[in-house]
Amino acid sequence: MQAILVVGIVIFTGFVFGEIAAKVKLPKVTGYILAGILLNPGLFNFIPQDFVDHTSLITNISLAFITFSVGGTLLYSRIRKLGKGILCITMCEAEFTFLAIVIGFLAITPFLIHPAGATWFTTFIPLSLLIGSLGSPTDPAATLAVAHEYKAKGDVSSTIMGVAALDDVTGIINYSVAIAIAGIFILHQSFNLYSSILNPLVVIGGAIILGIAFGFLFNLITLFVRGETEGVFIVLILALLALCFGMAALLGFDELLATMTMGITVVNYNPRRDKIFKILERYTEQLIFVLFFTLSGMHLKFSVLSTYYILVLLFIIFRAVGKVSGTMLGASISKSSTMVKKYAAGGLIPQGGIVIGLALLIKQNPAFDGISDIIINVILGATIVHEIIGPILAKIALKKAGEIKESGK
Repeated sequence: MQAILVVGIVIFTGFVFGEIAAKVKLPKVTGYILAGILLNPGLFNFIPQDFVDHTSLITNISLAFITFSVGGTLLYSRIRKLGKGILCITMCEAEFTFLAIVIGFLAITPFLIHPAGATWFTTFIPLSLLIGSLGSPTDPAATLAVAHEYKAKGDVSSTIMGVAALDDVTGIINYSVAIAIAGIFILHQSFNLYSSILNPLVVIGGAIILGIAFGFLFNLITLFVRGETEGVFIVLILALLALCFGMAALLGFDELLATMTMGITVVNYNPRRDKIFKILERYTEQLIFVLFFTLSGMHLKFSVLSTYYILVLLFIIFRAVGKVSGTMLGASISKSSTMVKKYAAGGLIPQGGIVIGLALLIKQNPAFDGISDIIINVILGATIVHEIIGPILAKIALKKAGEIKESGK
């Protein structure tokens, strides 16, 4: 089957399922993933497996756009207005979630999974670190949809949206650190100062420097295209994001941290920031999301999922424990209101978006071949559950907080 025909089928099917999901009050991303599962070669063998195995270019471009957009939410003046309370809650809930999943998986995976040649250093520790790093991010779209539908206003809804915007960033940082450390374990590297401490710092620090450089380069170029059309901005964004991502990969830096840092630099130092990110949202976001999440569903391996479904359930439980306990601790430390302390965690359950991309990026690294399929299937399975129950939990939390009423629908 021609690759261009497959791309057309993927986009159209994803779009249709996204619209159906929206009609039944589910996030569109859930529809995209379900479309991908329907097109999965392991289900009907309609789409060739070879196509799915060679989608890294589309995945990487999509991830570059998504992380650039995440960085674009971090306008300094906006973060300062959110206040210390939201920053404190974000740090606590993100890191508590990471720790809860890592500790939980370290405790149970040796008894539940038995891959060939599995050891603590090659399987259980890297698997726990990487899956733990994927627990922090929250998908704000589902909660935002509920808040808009019921016209929710108040401390709880404001806190939820502020935290959801920031914990994608902490999630990417957790991922960058985890993948550097997991690589040390899985490649049997002996402990030394460079491989254990300096190399991760180089990987992360280099990505930040590279992202800043490309961000300022983009800002400089846009000074000379004031009279140009919006299409020129799309071309520039695509070109420089691809260069930034590709250069980071070439130099061995963290690609996602580099493109996210580029987004941070653009949103804070480009006077045309609003126009740039609105263009992204208007012309590219839906296409990127349809392609990316539909392809994600096509990566699901049913044999792996049926074997490790218990890990999906445990991931959901450990993540919920971390989110709730971390949010309550952060709210207590920052002296937030009782309502925020009790109910904000309910809006932080939805998960999707960037975590699927991070999981797919792990699969591209040959060092993680032994565990990448487990990670992808756990994350995809958990995402489907989170995107279904997340909006329901968000509505319950906001209603209990007194910020929505049924009559307000």
